[in-house]
Amino acid sequence: YDHETQHAFVGDYSGQITLLKLEQNTCSVITTLKGHEGSITSLWWDPVQRLLFSGASDHSIIMWDIGGRKGRTLLLQGHQYVMESYFSYIQPEQQSLNACRGLVSTSLHVSSNLDAPQWLESDSCQKCEQPFFWNIKQMWDTKTIGLRQHHCRKCGQAVCGKCSTKRSSYPIMGFEFQVRVCDSCFESIKDEDRTSLATFHEGKHNISHMSMDISRGLMVTCGSDRIVKIWDMTPVVGCSLATGFSSR
Repeated sequence: YDHETQHAFVGDYSGQITLLKLEQNTCSVITTLKGHEGSITSLWWDPVQRLLFSGASDHSIIMWDIGGRKGRTLLLQGHQYVMESYFSYIQPEQQSLNACRGLVSTSLHVSSNLDAPQWLESDSCQKCEQPFFWNIKQMWDTKTIGLRQHHCRKCGQAVCGKCSTKRSSYPIMGFEFQVRVCDSCFESIKDEDRTSLATFHEGKHNISHMSMDISRGLMVTCGSDRIVKIWDMTPVVGCSLATGFSSR
């Protein structure tokens, strides 16, 4: 909920986020945000930069540029598990911090300037022009069997399996693990582009909630195993932010 504009963000099981305008006793729908393939499990709002972060059961986090009205601008996939818990954005250091069975800290200094591609729709492969299996007319005209549609995570084009045989990580766009890319995009990705922007910390319990105190560089996590842990996060938030903390 944004107190200044009286806007509320609501995530549902379909993976859709609805933006509502609350005025006195009325409520109106402003727009809907679609980008997740699983149910929304967590939302975090940055009222200063007007950024919305959403975590979902599809193992991904999306950064939405609400203030700039750009929609989805960054897709983070640093978790191999369902995003069921808390998310935090450390604004001065431009770090995202999220938790599930472990902690993932991602630097947004570089990737925040690279927009995530929108998935394009087509009746045929946008590389070899072979028809997809629902394109009955082209299948009949060319006497070929339709192919399954996939999407390149780098360019967003609709491609067939023969034109996307490669897999690659691409952390600058949020993909810490290998994802499908078309063969031409695979050739354009340099070795330095595969350098991870995330830091992974083993939580050793299923984290259900976390609270961050940036001024002291401390974080508390609570797990479903009834264990509470206190973390020293000074390496993440930076020494310039953490004050009044002594190692123990």
